[in-house]
Amino acid sequence: MDKKQFSERDICTKFITPSLIQAGWNLQTQIREEVTFTAGRVIVRGRLHSRGKQRRADYVLSYQQNQPIAVIEAKDNSHSLGDGMQQALAYSDALDVPFVFSSNGDGFLFHDRTGMGPATETTLSLDEFPSPVYLWERYCQYKGVAGPARAVVEQPYYDDGSGRAPRYYQAVAINRTVEAVARGQDRILLVMATGTGKTYTAFQIIWRLWKSRQKRRILFLVDRNILVDQTKNNDFKPFGQAMTKISRRQIDTSYEVYLSLYQAVTGSEEEQNIYKQFSPDFFDLVVIDECHRGSAAEDSAWREILDYFSAATHIGLTATPKETREVSSIHYFGEPVYSYSLKQGIDDGFLAPYKVVRIDFDKDLQGWRPSKGMRDKFGELIEDRVYNLKDMDRQLVIEARTEAVAQKITDYLEATDPFQKTIVFCDDINHAERMRSALVNLNPQRVKENRKYVMRITGDEQEGKAELDNFINPESRYPVIATTSKLMSTGVDAQTCKLIVLDQHIQSMTEFKQIIGRGTRINEDYGKFWFTIMDFKKATELFADPAFDGDPVQIYCPHGDESPVPPDEPGTEGEPGDTTGEPGAGLPEPPEPPGEGPGPGGRTRYVVNNVPIRIIAERVQYYGPDGKLITETLRDYTRQCVLRQFASLDDFLRRWSSAEQKQAIIEELASQGVLWEPLADEVEKKLKKPLDPFDLICHVAFDQPPLSRRERAEQVRKCNYFARYEGVARQVLEALLDKYADTGIESIEDIKILQLDPFSQLGAPMELVQAFGDKAHYQQAVHDLEAALYASANEG
Repeated sequence: MDKKQFSERDICTKFITPSLIQAGWNLQTQIREEVTFTAGRVIVRGRLHSRGKQRRADYVLSYQQNQPIAVIEAKDNSHSLGDGMQQALAYSDALDVPFVFSSNGDGFLFHDRTGMGPATETTLSLDEFPSPVYLWERYCQYKGVAGPARAVVEQPYYDDGSGRAPRYYQAVAINRTVEAVARGQDRILLVMATGTGKTYTAFQIIWRLWKSRQKRRILFLVDRNILVDQTKNNDFKPFGQAMTKISRRQIDTSYEVYLSLYQAVTGSEEEQNIYKQFSPDFFDLVVIDECHRGSAAEDSAWREILDYFSAATHIGLTATPKETREVSSIHYFGEPVYSYSLKQGIDDGFLAPYKVVRIDFDKDLQGWRPSKGMRDKFGELIEDRVYNLKDMDRQLVIEARTEAVAQKITDYLEATDPFQKTIVFCDDINHAERMRSALVNLNPQRVKENRKYVMRITGDEQEGKAELDNFINPESRYPVIATTSKLMSTGVDAQTCKLIVLDQHIQSMTEFKQIIGRGTRINEDYGKFWFTIMDFKKATELFADPAFDGDPVQIYCPHGDESPVPPDEPGTEGEPGDTTGEPGAGLPEPPEPPGEGPGPGGRTRYVVNNVPIRIIAERVQYYGPDGKLITETLRDYTRQCVLRQFASLDDFLRRWSSAEQKQAIIEELASQGVLWEPLADEVEKKLKKPLDPFDLICHVAFDQPPLSRRERAEQVRKCNYFARYEGVARQVLEALLDKYADTGIESIEDIKILQLDPFSQLGAPMELVQAFGDKAHYQQAVHDLEAALYASANEG
């Protein structure tokens, strides 16, 4: 058989795989074929979702498990030897492998990214493919690991036998970090977006360094008591008896892996700094979770820990490195060895995309000035000036505003899912309590069913704080709504949180990223694929900041002998924490301003209960394929997306009519950013009739007058289309046309529709297909029906 008649898979099976085996690659442990390494971007379609295209490499070659060193892209023999090279190079960027091959079955084009070979690209015959030992030697040389360092790099990952493997970016992060430690680098920064598995990544790093005996005693520092327990009981469990949690004032030095809160090993008095019970050289490795932290007295004590154990290797983990003129993670830890951003996580389908509902009140934007001599509800004379957004819930409390925010939250939940987990971020504890009360009053039936439907979860209130575990537990229905200020802004693994409400003044990019991170986790088992941000205080304007999801860049300007992580940037109100567990087990909520009503110490805010509030602007913004919020109208944005794909209306009509399944074009446009359901809602509301995706595109992108689905269906009936069919076949097609009029083109293209009413009343799916002769003739009949539906458009 002519090689050019072989499929791509035949080329792999008959030529590429035998070449690899001949070169010494083990088929079971070193060769992986058709490796899908991303999940496919979640594409939100109203209340539904689909997945974009997954990235898949034809071959990934590893010297040992989870340590890939080469990729191969295969093509059929009608392509040239190097036709797959650019695709393979893109995969090598993601997988961090230096050796790249392309093949069409005649041989290999070899691209060496190390720059250490005689040429960047060389042509190899089928029997010249390099051995695993040869490429591994080259890899270690390229990475600068030799002698004892090589043994560290070759230390296997922990494998629990369940088949769990790190995601591709976790493997890159682990391998780069272990290699850096093996080379002797003693300050390392790892940046990974919230929800991407930093703790599991940290475990594998520590495990490999510990098992290789490169690092014998390890300290893992976190800032939440709950995180210590989660880490100890989950990801770090394999350390077993070698691990302990520092929870008392007396240290036991017989362990090797220590988990601790920053605050559990420090105190305000010298004798309380129990970390000094360890010798300065006791730990070989200190891993600092949320290493961006840096404010107040607690953090100066944290810096003392790093100084005290300065001889150890320090690895900093964070989703949000701080880089301002006053604060720099890079200044202390160095450039990140690896960064995996929120945008990349969403593109890969490992993190949830979001939409933003931005709501503006009149008094926030236009301001409010009290009348002369006006007093607040407690009789306090209100200072005569203009109050606007920056004053709300700080210097001025308008009770109607609190109620309006609570009403919008309630309306949204009732219109979507009243039991979706919701976090409402408020300015302080007092604000969180007022918001809780307003939500309780607006949801009396829900609260009657369970009083924990709405809970305030803040650092000062034990009962609410005790419900934090239940809130983040996907299996616990209650609490549903949590009002908070700082406590839940970081370290809370709220996998099923679908609504983030921002009624808080947020001026720190770090805090903003941490808060947004509460919603980015995907939990497929509980139907969590995306989330909504409802913004009442313009916080989401930070999305437009180039620094929001860019690579961290050091702009810190040190002056003299300064601490490695200086205080927080201006505008933040202290860092989040909890106060659970042993003394000093967490950071407190920020100080509260004096309460409402007369009292000592003066007043910082007034409360008015007779000032009306109205919404003057409300808009929805969506996460676009470029990682930015779509700011233009949906119509303009859709037009741009379509015109990038189709040069003209004729081009679109040709593609639509020739497509075997229209669904393919619909999904293609969705992957390019067309938001079908929101667009349909907007256009159909104006036209007052439901439109097919075809008519939506023709109308929005090419200014064509649209027909409704029912109008298109009626055209088919009027032309006596069904006369060519009889019996069951005709009944099936008439039912398909009715389904099209009701639900659209996508539903009738799926053969599974034959399992539903009214088709199930006509016969079993197999019987209905046989009424057309066979499956191919059934599919042709559906295709012909589609052609009839769009005949008038094609003729035009």
